[in-house]
Formats: sequence, structure tokens, C-alpha cells
Amino acid sequence: MAYRRQRVDEDGALRDATRLHTERFTTAVSQLGNESAAVRLGGVHALAGLADDAPTRELRQTCIDVLCAYLRLPYTAEADLPANDAEARHTYLALREVRHTIIRLIRDHLRLPLEHHHSWQGHDFDFTEVMFDGGDLSEAVFSGGMVDLSRAEFSGGTVDFFAAVFSGSRVDFGAAQFSGRVDFRQAVFSGGMVDLSRAEFSGGTVAFNRADFSGSRVDFGSAEFSGGTVDFSRAEFSGGTVDFGAARFSGGTVAFSEATGTAPHALIPAAGAPLPDGLILAAAWQPTGP
Repeated sequence: MAYRRQRVDEDGALRDATRLHTERFTTAVSQLGNESAAVRLGGVHALAGLADDAPTRELRQTCIDVLCAYLRLPYTAEADLPANDAEARHTYLALREVRHTIIRLIRDHLRLPLEHHHSWQGHDFDFTEVMFDGGDLSEAVFSGGMVDLSRAEFSGGTVDFFAAVFSGSRVDFGAAQFSGRVDFRQAVFSGGMVDLSRAEFSGGTVAFNRADFSGSRVDFGSAEFSGGTVDFSRAEFSGGTVDFGAARFSGGTVAFSEATGTAPHALIPAAGAPLPDGLILAAAWQPTGP
């Protein structure tokens, strides 16, 4: 009887907590649709707080889903603003502040250790087709769950993945477009799958300096390197699998200077074949003659 009474009390407490959560959730979501950027910022912080206080994992995921959905909304990049339109620029800057705040809050929660009751590690993040014109995800830990960046566009500012950790999750950059500056320096790929297949590196700088690819499967298959600089200098390739099968090098610079470990699959041309223009290999990886 005591056990049954405890169960009834716990179920009742969960229902009350869920009802209160739903009421707060409805208010926060309505704020995200407000014309005022300040009110939208309030809604962003309210949703992050709701995620922290969510009585179940599923309700926390719902809050995260809404924040990610906001980033997926149509968004005009700075380069596409009408010339000499001060009002359009002010609107752009206000919306960018809201978006960058969402990215920063996600980063802060992914920096918390998994056992922390406010950590968002292990949850799913849907950034499909999101336009990133900056944003700081440095030192975020993507451990478990699904992180979908397929067809995302990195087109302005600096998107910072410095020292981020990708361990045990599936991270999808498939068909993403990199034309701005993206920083993966000292990132660690230690488990799971990171998909960069069909990604387009068409300008700007993507830095993988000192990144560690020693414990994961990373797929650059059919990626297009057609401009800018992609820098793998001093990266570590001592384990796991990194695949450049059918990657195309048609411009810019892709540098593996001082990289260590085993050369990625399908990166080095067959014996006697010339290196593609712009591809710089580590000294130990230079192809030998026939």
C-alpha cells in the first residue's frame, strides 16, 4: 500500500509539473513570434530555462527542437541586404542577435558534463539548411544523439567549432556549403560518424589545424574543394577511418602540412599520377614513383 501510494503521489507530481511546463512553454513560444527582437530574446531564454527544468527528457527535447526550428526559419544574409537601407540592416542585426544567442545557449549547455542536470549532451539538434553567419560552438561536446547540419550554409562571419568534441554521435554535414570562415582547430573526432560527403568548400577558410581524427569515421566522399583554403596542418590521422573517396580538387588550397598518422583513404593519387592543383600533402604521404 505504501508503494502504491508513493507511485500515485509521484504520478500526480509529474502531471502537475507537465501542466505547468506546458503553460510556460506556450508563453515562451508566443514570444518567439513577436515582432520585437527584445521579446524574442526573452522567449529564447525562457525556452532554454524550460529545457533545464523539463520534468522529462522528451519535454526537454521539445524545447531544443523549437530553438533549432527558429534557426531554420528563412533568413536574409548581410550580403543580400538592399544597399543603403538602414532599416533593413537594423532588422538584420536584431535578428542575428537572437540567432547567435540561441547558438551560444546551445554551446553553453553542451559544455556541461553529461551528468550535470542541465547538460544537453545526448540530445538531437536539427540544423538542416540553417544559414550560419557566425556563431560560437567552441568546446561543445556532441556525445550521442543526432546533429544534422546537412545542406547548412556557412557564409559569413566566423563559425567557431574550436576544440569541439564529436564522440559517439552522428554529425551530418552532408552537402553543406562552406564559403566563410569555419574553425575546427583542435576539434576531436573520437567516435561515431561525421558525414561531410558532398560538402562544398567554395571559399573562405575552413581550419582543421591540429584536429584529431584518430577515433571516428569521417566521410569527405564526393566533397568539392573549389576555392579558399581548407587547412589540415598538424592534424592527427592515427586511427578510425577518414575517407576522401571521389573528392574533387578544382581550386584553392587543401593543405595537410605536418599531418601525422595514416593518410586518409583515397587522398593520395595512384603511383605516377600528379597531385591535383592546390593539394599539399605531408612529407611522409608524398606518392612514390611507379
